[in-house]
Amino acid sequence: MDPSEIRKKIDRFRVLVIGRANAGKTTILQRVCNTRDNPEIYNSAGEKINTAVLMASTERGEHDIENEMVFRSNPGFVFHDSRGFEAGGESEFDKVKAFITSRSKETRLTNQLHAIWYCIPMDEACRSFTKGEIKFFSQCDTGSIPVIVLFTKFDALYDDAYTRLKSEGASMEEAEEQAPKRAEDLFAMGPQLRFLYHSKDIKRPPKCHICLPNMDKDDADCGPLIERTAGTLDNEVLKQLFVSTQQTNLEVCMKYAVER
Repeated sequence: MDPSEIRKKIDRFRVLVIGRANAGKTTILQRVCNTRDNPEIYNSAGEKINTAVLMASTERGEHDIENEMVFRSNPGFVFHDSRGFEAGGESEFDKVKAFITSRSKETRLTNQLHAIWYCIPMDEACRSFTKGEIKFFSQCDTGSIPVIVLFTKFDALYDDAYTRLKSEGASMEEAEEQAPKRAEDLFAMGPQLRFLYHSKDIKRPPKCHICLPNMDKDDADCGPLIERTAGTLDNEVLKQLFVSTQQTNLEVCMKYAVER
């Protein structure tokens, strides 16, 4: 189906973004939508929410997962935000679970949830999974909605890799150049991924994961996230919608245009 025809039927690609505070969620969404601007927020009735009102609600601890985040630079994406499940977060977990279930029951594809990005920051002093994250990957049935784990702020691991390389005899220049690759290699063999994919505590592992460093930089590359997300979509119509909606990676557009 032609992308323009797909857009007439589905309109927008819908993503639920889950993550702890300061996980870098907004920064990543800005990169995906190629902007530095903040998103506009709309309620479930499609009415724009005043920023001052929204901030006041947030300060009171109120949060509505049904609200839609839309960037003017790319209104083809609509994002829903969950604050993650910190300090137990039983109430937030129940809201997320109910939201996923209700969206799965939507009859119109445009109102359904199309993907879930779960953000876990790597700059935390303790980089193990929280109880809330373990609970999500153990108990939350997302059905056919793919879950991709985003290990954000991945460049926080570069210092450890740099130190290892220096201890092995590398020069400062060599260690600095090789640190990103060494960090990825160490992480691939580390406890986080073993736990996420092979632990008996994780009964509903994600479809895949992606490591995202330096997303706050002007030349940040979110191409791997775009390609990995496209690869998890089994519905060909949704895949074409996603690929045509994203505007940051021409290579992905060309790849899926050739495969069609």
